[in-house]
Amino acid sequence: MGAKVLERFPAGAPRGSWPAEEYAARRRAEGLPATVVMDLRSDAFLVVVPAAEED
Repeated sequence: MGAKVLERFPAGAPRGSWPAEEYAARRRAEGLPATVVMDLRSDAFLVVVPAAEED
């Protein structure tokens, strides 16, 4: 099972700011199962959804 990246946000957001979480919450409100994960290699937060199964 893979994941599709919807958006990426730099990890250095201002203190008290959670842009990746806010973006994911808006996608969840639209019905997408969005999740925030950390990409350590690029030092960024990724908003992802499960990838569609391909035959």
